[in-house]
Amino acid sequence: MKLTDLRKLKVAELRCRLTELGLDSRGLKAELVDKLWTAAQTEQHSPQHSPQHGGEKTRIPDPSSPTPSLQLEAAELRSASPSPPPGAGAAAPWEADRTRDYMDSATQTEPEPEPGPPAQGEDESVYSLLQEGGSSPADDPAEDTRRGRAFYEFKEEIRYKRAKSPQPTMDREEAEELDEDKVRLDSYGCHLHFEVGPDGFSGQPRFWDRFPLLWSGCRLSHGVQQGRVGFEARLERKLLTSQPEHQEDKEPYGLRVGWSVSDTSLVLGEDDLSFAYDACGKKATGGNEEAFGEPFSEGDIIGCYASFSADGDVELSFYKNGHLMGLAFSLSASMLLGRALFPHVLCKNCSVRLLLDPSTPPWYPWPPGFAALAALPAEQRVRSTSAPGSRAQSEVVMMVGLPGSGKSFWARDLMKQHLDKQYKLLGTEELLTCMISGGQKESKLQQASQCLTYLIKIAAETPGNYILDQCNVLFSALRYKLQLFAGFRRRVVVVFPTADEWKRRLSQHQMNDEEHIPETALLKLQVSCSLPEPQTDLLEELQYVELPQEQAQILLKDYKDEARRLLPPIPKQEKKKSRPYKKRPHPRSPPPSYMIQWPGLHGWNDTRYNMQTWSQQPRYWSVPYLGQSYYYNRDFGYSGYDSYW
Repeated sequence: MKLTDLRKLKVAELRCRLTELGLDSRGLKAELVDKLWTAAQTEQHSPQHSPQHGGEKTRIPDPSSPTPSLQLEAAELRSASPSPPPGAGAAAPWEADRTRDYMDSATQTEPEPEPGPPAQGEDESVYSLLQEGGSSPADDPAEDTRRGRAFYEFKEEIRYKRAKSPQPTMDREEAEELDEDKVRLDSYGCHLHFEVGPDGFSGQPRFWDRFPLLWSGCRLSHGVQQGRVGFEARLERKLLTSQPEHQEDKEPYGLRVGWSVSDTSLVLGEDDLSFAYDACGKKATGGNEEAFGEPFSEGDIIGCYASFSADGDVELSFYKNGHLMGLAFSLSASMLLGRALFPHVLCKNCSVRLLLDPSTPPWYPWPPGFAALAALPAEQRVRSTSAPGSRAQSEVVMMVGLPGSGKSFWARDLMKQHLDKQYKLLGTEELLTCMISGGQKESKLQQASQCLTYLIKIAAETPGNYILDQCNVLFSALRYKLQLFAGFRRRVVVVFPTADEWKRRLSQHQMNDEEHIPETALLKLQVSCSLPEPQTDLLEELQYVELPQEQAQILLKDYKDEARRLLPPIPKQEKKKSRPYKKRPHPRSPPPSYMIQWPGLHGWNDTRYNMQTWSQQPRYWSVPYLGQSYYYNRDFGYSGYDSYW
C-alpha cells in the first residue's frame, strides 16, 4: 500500500490496524500513519517474511478496495540479531523490541477539546486568536513559506493551552543500585533520546520510529588517561531500513564509534576533541570528515584502541572484524591537557552493543599489549560525573523571552560557568545539531520541535540538571512545565532587552542562522507574550537578566499596543443559533390526530367506515380519563411544563 492510501484512512481504521499489529494506537492521525507505514516497510524488508523463507507477509488492505478488510494478521517485527563470529563467546544480545511503546503516556495528545478560558495571568489576546476564528502564529496559511524555528516552537506551545494539569511524576528508579566501579553505558552521560539497555551494554535511539533524522549519542561511564586500552562495538541491527516518501535521506541508518572528552558534545565527531569512525567509511573530528578504512554494516564488529605514550601523546586506531583499518588520529599532550578519553557511540536508526563484560573473551583477537577497559583496575579508570540522586538535588532553568532576545547565548554561558553541574540543554536548536545528515530544513525543524515536547516529559522523570531553551511566552505553557518539574529547584530566567538591542540581536540572529521569522508571526508572538511574576507554588527563583521586571512589563505593553495596531482585525465568528426544542402539547389543547380513536372495523385511524366530522368527535377535555388527574397520575403536574414555555 502506498503512503498516500494510508493517509486516506480514517483515524478509527488506523487505530484498528495498529491494534491488530500489536502497536501503540494512541496519538494524532499523522503519528498513526507514520507508525503503520513504518510497520509495513519493516515487514517488507524483514527476511523472515520473504517468499524464500516461507513466511507470510503483513497485509495492509487498500482503502480504495470495495470491501477493505480490517482483519490483519499480526506480524513479527523483530529480526534475528546477527551472531558474532564462531567461538566468540559473546553475551546474549539485547533484543530491541520494535513494537515497544516508547512514548510516555503523559505525552499522548488527546482529542483536542474546545479551548478553555485563558489561564489567570495570561493575556486574553492569544485566547482571542484561537477562540474567535483568528489564527495563531502557527496557523496562518500566509506564513507557510520560510518558516523559522520560532514558528514550530510556538506551534508546540499552543498545545499546552488545552492540556490538563500534569499528574505528579515519579522518578525513574533503577532496577538495582548501580555499581560505581562497573563499566557500562552511562545513562546520565547520554542524550535523553538515547535508550540504554537493561544490562548497560547495549542501546538504541529512543524515538527511531518517530524521528528518524535524529542521531543519539552516549558515552561510557569510565574513561582512561594512560596505558593501551580498547573496546569492541557491534552494529547490532538496523531498526529502519527505509524511510517514508516525504523524507529524503540517502542513508536511513548510521553508526559512529570512537573517543571523546567529557565536556564535548554528545554528537561524536563534531567537536575538536571528539574522534569518530563512521559506518560510511570515514573518520570525523571537529565536524570534518575524511575517507578512512572501509564501510561497515549490520553484524560488523569495530575495535577501538587508544595508545597513551609516556609523554602524554595518544594514537587512536580502529579495526573492523579483526582487520586493521589504520591509524586514524594522533593527539599531542597539549591537546588533551591531561583530560581523560571516554569511549563514545553515536547511532541513528540502529542498535549497538559493546563488549563490556570482563569475563567474556573478545569477539576478535586484540592487538598485542592492549587491555579491555572493563578489565582495568579501578584506580586506572576515570569515573564520569554522576547524576543527582533525587529530584530535590536536581535543578531546572527555564528561559523566557521573545525570539532572538539572547536566551541561547545566556544558557550556553551558564553551562560553561558551571561545568560541575553538567547541565543538559533542551531546545530545538540543540536537537537540530543532532540531525547531521539527510532531511530537508522544514522536516528537521518540525521533528525537532515535536521531539522536544517528549524530551521535556522524560526529563521531568529523570533526576538531573536541565536548561529549557524555549520562548515560553505563553503563561499556560510555562505553568504546565513548572508543574511538571515539581520537586526540582525551579529557576526562571527572563531575557528581555531594550527595544533597540532586541532589534539588533534579532537582525544578527536572522543573518547568522539564515532563519527568517515572518513579520506577522513575530507580531502575534508579541501580542501573546506574558512575563512571569514571583509565585512560590510554581518556582523557587525568578531572575530578570536584562531589564528589571517593571521596565520589561512597560516595554511589553508598548509591544502589544503596536502589534495590535499593525495586525488585521480578528474576524468575529457568528454565533450558532440555538437548536429549537420540540415543544410538548399543552394539556388543555386538542390532541394530535394519531391520539384520537376512530370507530370502525380496523380500529385506529381507519377512515373507510363511519367517518365523522371533527365537530362530531368528543372533545379532548370532555373525556374523563384524559382530564387533569391523568397527568398528575404520571408523577408530574403543570409545573413540569414550565420549562418548555
